[in-house]
Amino acid sequence: MRDKAVEKLIKGEEKRQRDGLELIPSENYTSRDVLEANGSVFTNKYSEGYPGRRYYGGQDWTDRIERLAIERVCKLFKCKFANVQPHSGAPANLAVYAALLEPGDVVLGMDLSHGGHLTHGHPLTLPAKIYKFVNYKMKDPDTGEIDYEDLRRQALEYRPKIILAGFSAYSRTLDYKKFVDIAKEVGAVTMADMAHIAGLIAAGVLRNPFDDGFDIITSTTHKTLRGPRGGIILTRESEELAKKIDKSIFPGTQGGPHMHTIAAKAVAFGEAMKPAFKKYAAQILKNAKAMEQVLRKHKIRMIGGGTDNHLILADVFGSLGVTGKEAQTVLDEVGITLNMNSIANDVRKPLDPSGIRFGTPAITTRGFKEKDCALVAELMLETLRNKDDTNKKAEIRKKIKALARKHPIPKDFV
Repeated sequence: MRDKAVEKLIKGEEKRQRDGLELIPSENYTSRDVLEANGSVFTNKYSEGYPGRRYYGGQDWTDRIERLAIERVCKLFKCKFANVQPHSGAPANLAVYAALLEPGDVVLGMDLSHGGHLTHGHPLTLPAKIYKFVNYKMKDPDTGEIDYEDLRRQALEYRPKIILAGFSAYSRTLDYKKFVDIAKEVGAVTMADMAHIAGLIAAGVLRNPFDDGFDIITSTTHKTLRGPRGGIILTRESEELAKKIDKSIFPGTQGGPHMHTIAAKAVAFGEAMKPAFKKYAAQILKNAKAMEQVLRKHKIRMIGGGTDNHLILADVFGSLGVTGKEAQTVLDEVGITLNMNSIANDVRKPLDPSGIRFGTPAITTRGFKEKDCALVAELMLETLRNKDDTNKKAEIRKKIKALARKHPIPKDFV
């Protein structure tokens, strides 16, 4: 690279990723093929519109790559229609709202403090300034059970246009059939935001909301799907809904699609169809369970009582007297990257919460198995219990580097 200042920063990030362990549940590593497609000459092309209906000339190859991405993702998730143009997950959600709602219409989604996402109704987000969001919660944070009775009560009271299932920091499974039944009762469209677990659904190790009758699924394409940073919107069978969503993406909320990212999405969807990806997804769940067992042994409180998916939300303030912010900082010092996170009924503020959120997608990509993940969990707790001991942290840092060297970031996924 001729720009040495930028090259130096890229090399620094490469070293950080290589020498440390990535436990942020929404992060992962992509294959060389995904990176090459994402850095391809498709970067140079403007392609406003859709295949066969563009506003610029020279679209032969862009049309082909977008059609290929659509074909692959529909096959992967068992649906009839897909829009692969969303730049990320938040724009995908916004586009669905804009397609189906009028200002002031109601969306019923998961409360942020109980595991939901910012785009599911946080008052500081744009959707919350346009639409009315009401939120359901867990009945019991120690088991993770959703309060479906209250969900139904709110649906009957507020008559939402959309009932939204999905999460950012929820470790259990949702009963999609109950969502569908309640939505039918009030005439709502069902929407699942599966950004975190899309790869697990694609691999068949977690249930597909479409199998229980959901209308729409939104997702990112990174995280467990191991693709480029981007979004998708899937429609199970309604052509009417799909057409509304297409218009909402373009020209409604976005301009020209990022064709280089769409090319990389096509690669990732193809990789997710391979038998090796199914084994990878199954290992993610096994690894998360291995970490859960260590936390349970050490009597660390987990919101939801454990995990059924790829992530764990732990109450480190209540269990160890360490705030989530402190935990994130001190674990970063030893080479373990995760994020602070609010927990249900948190006694602390969002920017210095009680919890930490971590998961296994990225380290599973590196080849970690159950014993490796159990060791990582032990080292995490050892670090937090010795957060002020510089010598101890240096010792743990060496162990983390050794684990990272033992499991290098793979360049190619077979």
